[in-house]
Amino acid sequence: MEINEKALIEKAKEGDQSALSNLIHEHSTNVYNTGLKILQNKAEAEDVLQETFLIMIKKIQSFEGKSSLSTWLYRVATNVALGKIRENKKLGNTLELDALDYEPLKGSQIKSWPTDLEKRWKDESIKACLERSLAELPTHFRLVFILRDLEGYSVESAAKSLGISKSNVKVRLMRARLFIRDKLATNLHCVEAVS
Repeated sequence: MEINEKALIEKAKEGDQSALSNLIHEHSTNVYNTGLKILQNKAEAEDVLQETFLIMIKKIQSFEGKSSLSTWLYRVATNVALGKIRENKKLGNTLELDALDYEPLKGSQIKSWPTDLEKRWKDESIKACLERSLAELPTHFRLVFILRDLEGYSVESAAKSLGISKSNVKVRLMRARLFIRDKLATNLHCVEAVS
């Protein structure tokens, strides 16, 4: 964590509104993008942004600095977004999370999925291709893919966060990878970049 950010956090804990404002400004783009990546809806991503920073303001006193503030905020934003999905599910506004309805277009197994996908996601040469493919991925697969392959959650943590079994996490992840691989296959340079 940068020294400047540590100082801002300490000032925010003391009630300094300017420090809070600076922290919000510094992290708002990443929090918004997290909500958008998970929910694929701008209005809901804005809600995630607002709710995440309300939580930060209420709980900044309990932030111990064991991880970076950006990691802490990312976890909060992810949990808020997952909560919105559960809420929508209860209201009947989303697909059932346990519906496993995607069959791969090509039916091929993935021989070696990149272990450093989170780093590659940041590479501008393939980011647009992955974002397009991720946007088309059904929600119940997209969530597992984001948690496991992009955020590095363990199978157990992903299962707990989503309220599904560990075996269901594994099945959804495999299907998500196949779906994305098939989508990327239409754009050869993307496939070569992630192979």
